[in-house]
Amino acid sequence: MMKCRRTGLEVEVEKYELGQGMEDGFELWANLVTQGWIATDHLIKVTQDDGSIVCPYVKDHRGCRFIWDGDYVIIDEDGAKHVCGPDRIWDRYEKIED
Repeated sequence: MMKCRRTGLEVEVEKYELGQGMEDGFELWANLVTQGWIATDHLIKVTQDDGSIVCPYVKDHRGCRFIWDGDYVIIDEDGAKHVCGPDRIWDRYEKIED
């Protein structure tokens, strides 16, 4: 995990990896498609033992944020989580030395 800074706030930034407990939960992919919550093209999809497909998410102050391929999970000092895409992460955060 690398330390980064955004507007003077130190946070932890880690590229999302399945199986590391970084997500807050999973939602059935079928629910996302049928309820039209979001575009599903780039979502990470996990097939469970029973054959159901689920998508990982983190909860933030706006609700559930689903994790896309290549996304980073950001954890603020107060434990709040955010998701940021690889196309914006280094525009918003700068790496700092420990």
